Amino acid sequence: MDIKKELDKKIERKNDDIRALSLQLAEANAYLEALEDMRKMLPRNAQAETEISLRAGSDLANARDVLKKHGKPMHVEELLEKLGKPIAKNSKTSLSGSLASYVREHKIFTRPAPNTFGLVEFAEVAIKEPPDDFGKIAES
Repeated sequence: MDIKKELDKKIERKNDDIRALSLQLAEANAYLEALEDMRKMLPRNAQAETEISLRAGSDLANARDVLKKHGKPMHVEELLEKLGKPIAKNSKTSLSGSLASYVREHKIFTRPAPNTFGLVEFAEVAIKEPPDDFGKIAES
């Protein structure tokens, strides 16, 4: 009879362990669902910006590299020249269209002037100091 009581106690302890582990599993699943819900709430651009990459060797990747090297926005004709491409209407249209698709989505490239492209990293706004005579009344 003692063996039966011992087995019953072990069974009860194991059932308690299983209940505790089930509770931990339920809590972990709830936490995981909350994290997934939070991820869904993020704007798509925030997610995409960290994942955007250009295919190595493509005209866009080469244009990005040229812009980084020069450190300033460049006209599409100047970009084509630096890329060693012919400065023809179809090549300008092709490169401009490809760059513009990224500009519209605010990814990688910017268009500070017509047919001029730069990189998003160039677009940091510089805070300018007001002129020395700012706020002074002009003497007549």
